Amino acid sequence: MLAETVCSAVSAAGLGIAAITAYRKRFLAATRIAAYSLVPVGLVMTGVVQWVSGIVFKPSVWLGFGLLGVAWLLFMTTRAVERRTGGTRKERRAAAAAQRDAVAPRASAPSLGGGPAQAAQPAAKAAAKAKAQPAPSEDFSDIEAILKKHGI
Repeated sequence: MLAETVCSAVSAAGLGIAAITAYRKRFLAATRIAAYSLVPVGLVMTGVVQWVSGIVFKPSVWLGFGLLGVAWLLFMTTRAVERRTGGTRKERRAAAAAQRDAVAPRASAPSLGGGPAQAAQPAAKAAAKAKAQPAPSEDFSDIEAILKKHGI
């Protein structure tokens, strides 16, 4: 009963403001204010206000909203954790297996090698191949000095 009275008072005040606005020759704004001021009375007449007030004062309804909030929080937490860890357990295992099978997993270009036999080459052989290459004709000592200065 109190909610209906408050809604009626708000609507009456809104219609009064709309009348003052129309008197000042601002008809578009007055029409908009009148439309907004009729909404509370419409909600009272349809029974929405009584339904909402019945929901607000029941503890079981508040417990239900609390449970929905907890469920939403759990869903969002699991999604955040899943994004950080990289997906489900099945996806992580598949990614780990693919990385072990790759010949050079951190290379910028795909490797064309033949699997585990070439992947087992020691790093010393790769370094020996790099030293065996002929030195370039240009002098890069100044570039090397800059890179060493920056720790690269």
